[in-house]
Amino acid sequence: MADDELIARAKEGDPEAWRELYGQHAGRLLAWLQLRPTGDSVMAAEDVASEAWFVAAAKVGGFRGTSSDFAGWLFGIARRIGANAKRTAERRATTPQAPEDLAPATAPVEDHASDHERLDWVRSVLAPLSPRERDAIGLVDVLGLDTRTAAEVLGISSVALRVARHRGLRRLDQQQAQLPRRLKESPGL
Repeated sequence: MADDELIARAKEGDPEAWRELYGQHAGRLLAWLQLRPTGDSVMAAEDVASEAWFVAAAKVGGFRGTSSDFAGWLFGIARRIGANAKRTAERRATTPQAPEDLAPATAPVEDHASDHERLDWVRSVLAPLSPRERDAIGLVDVLGLDTRTAAEVLGISSVALRVARHRGLRRLDQQQAQLPRRLKESPGL
């Protein structure tokens, strides 16, 4: 497969091409990584995304494809970096410090509580699903990747992705159908 013009420019080191690729993919990549916790208290989703962009810049010479194919390639790099971070965290087996043990911040920090609440809500809705189902729904339905690209990101076939997505959506439908009954059965209502 031949490279398109944007990829060819990125391979030549054109900063504008990289800005365009970043603009197309950075937000979706970060949103997806925030749904895939690494388990490592020192490696946040932003760190994984940053490292994925660094690796992509270093290895773009070996990439063959279009700017659309670039998303799958980049997400695959991020998935592997996240998996490595998870293995590292499991080997390290450290626990983060309590906030009160940390030095106070010197400058006011922007409040991202509403972002965290939304992210917590999405995680709670998707929690009953298997990791593959969560990833399939997150990539296709939340981030808008096409099934071919999402399958490439996860390292599975398009058929396996469609099956996982279908099963996950079916479980979410069943969960939603049971919601009114659960509310009626809740104590205090």
